[in-house]
Amino acid sequence: MDTSPLPPGLYIVATPIGNLGDMTRRAIDTLERCDLVACEDTRVTGKLLNLLGLHKPMRRYDDHASEGAREALLAEMAVKAVALVSDAGTPLISDPGYRLVREAKSRGIAVTSLPGASAVVTALSMAGLPTDRFLFAGFLPNKDKARGDVLGELASVPATLVFYETGPRLVASLEAIAERLPGREVAVARELTKLHEECRSGSAADLAAHYSAQPPKGEIVLLIGPPGEADAPEDDVIEAELRAALAEMSTSQAAGKVAKAYGLDRKALYARAMALKG
Repeated sequence: MDTSPLPPGLYIVATPIGNLGDMTRRAIDTLERCDLVACEDTRVTGKLLNLLGLHKPMRRYDDHASEGAREALLAEMAVKAVALVSDAGTPLISDPGYRLVREAKSRGIAVTSLPGASAVVTALSMAGLPTDRFLFAGFLPNKDKARGDVLGELASVPATLVFYETGPRLVASLEAIAERLPGREVAVARELTKLHEECRSGSAADLAAHYSAQPPKGEIVLLIGPPGEADAPEDDVIEAELRAALAEMSTSQAAGKVAKAYGLDRKALYARAMALKG
């Protein structure tokens, strides 16, 4: 194994999402040869380094890091090899690092990304939903209205939708999916690569009932199948909704309300609403 120092720059290192065996040889080699490890939580990363038999200086870097902390890291990577890790999985995927990478690139600092574990890809590959096109949208909002608005906004996207979720919020999210995206196939993947790994598929309503009776633990990936032709609302339904909305609000507001409710294009609905008023 090469033990020479790494060239200066930023090294984005994926770490396991549960199973230590998923740590790649290249990732271990990079952590062994780097000068500094930037991480979300020094306790979590310190445990990983100990399991790998490595001892490296660490510096905390997360979404709450100050501009000064980011500048200090950038100064380090201009002359040293700095590895960026998250608590689990691939950095930047709903984890800190975007601003750091963007600024490093703007300054001509070399950025190297090492592929590895990702809960998004792991869940997609085992859920049995279409994988040729997917949209990862982070976490759904916590509040009911905002959650419903996001689901309405994404309803017409012709792709599998992927979200991260937590155990205490899962049932509420499934109930919102059942209401806003009825008929879609849904999958819940949790505890990925761990002893109690599970991937359960079905309707959102059935899954909500299951997890209401058996509250889930662990980290969760929530997947929603793409819309089919049956999901598209009939023209007369849309027209009725527009007429009802126009009776209560402005043309723009009516178009926006129906667009969110059915995941349709707002501009097209505005033109249709104008025609109805005319």
